[in-house]
Amino acid sequence: MLPGRTNVHGTIFGGILMEWIDGAAGIAAARHAGGLVVTASMDRLHFLRPVLLGEVVIVQAQVNFAARSSMEVGVRVFAENQITRERKQATRAYLTFVAVDEHGRPREVAPLRPENADERRRFREARVRRAVRLRERRAMKKSHE
Repeated sequence: MLPGRTNVHGTIFGGILMEWIDGAAGIAAARHAGGLVVTASMDRLHFLRPVLLGEVVIVQAQVNFAARSSMEVGVRVFAENQITRERKQATRAYLTFVAVDEHGRPREVAPLRPENADERRRFREARVRRAVRLRERRAMKKSHE
């Protein structure tokens, strides 16, 4: 982490971290979709600890669930001490992406096939979060009618 990306506390600006999270998640979603994707939502963003000036930032993204045209991507951000190489989780978030065609219309994506116990757990948990998101979306839509 360099000085230009930190605040007066010597920690990374949250907005910069959010941009990196969106970028990494977008790459994971685009790889699964085999093409263009757009960010539909970012939720359950948790800043667990600050990323300090001089730490190495590691951003990991993984597609947890795929529906017809949407995907949930889980992102974990780690801060690593350059000297000791001690790594601590700093942030986590879940993002939803929609695969789109060249005209910006949703297009289908391949189903996700979890291969191990951890991937199956992520898939199950993502399916539950998706149901919550869909309920929230319907409620928002209804309140604006």
